[in-house]
Amino acid sequence: MKIKDKEFDIYLNTSQIEERISQLGHQISNDYAHCTPLFVGILNGVFMFASQLFKNLSIQAEISFIKLSSYKKLNSSGQVTQLLGLNETLFQRDVIILEDIVDTGTTMVQLLEVMDELGPKSVEIATLLFKSDTLVEKLDLKYVGFEIPDRFVVGYGLDYDGLGRNLTDIYQLKS
Repeated sequence: MKIKDKEFDIYLNTSQIEERISQLGHQISNDYAHCTPLFVGILNGVFMFASQLFKNLSIQAEISFIKLSSYKKLNSSGQVTQLLGLNETLFQRDVIILEDIVDTGTTMVQLLEVMDELGPKSVEIATLLFKSDTLVEKLDLKYVGFEIPDRFVVGYGLDYDGLGRNLTDIYQLKS
């Protein structure tokens, strides 16, 4: 698979991704059986994960989206910019943050600090992908789809310079 000037190999296919998301949906439904959690998805990359996860929930839940940015081309800039905010109140709500990928954890730590000031009852994190080798911040990730190596990935909502989000499989950069 070629996107712009980079070559990618398939890493996770659609059926693997959807099966794991189904398992996460059942786990979250069990954990929140007597609650109505608010899911907060981080755009742009989370849209496919959020959609598939919601199809697999058996509980009542709400969803909202915020837009944060920390990537330029292939690398994290380390600077997080909130572009679109929440309209829902988080006060005394059970909140589950949805992220496409957690690598350094910088984005998530900054977001958790902002959310904590809004008084939620609880906050958990659900991420489709987790690069444990690159984590520099201490994070408790309750729901992890796949732990992956430190390789650049694209597809299933993740992009390379704006392209590739529509791919239904996840590809990794060729070495």
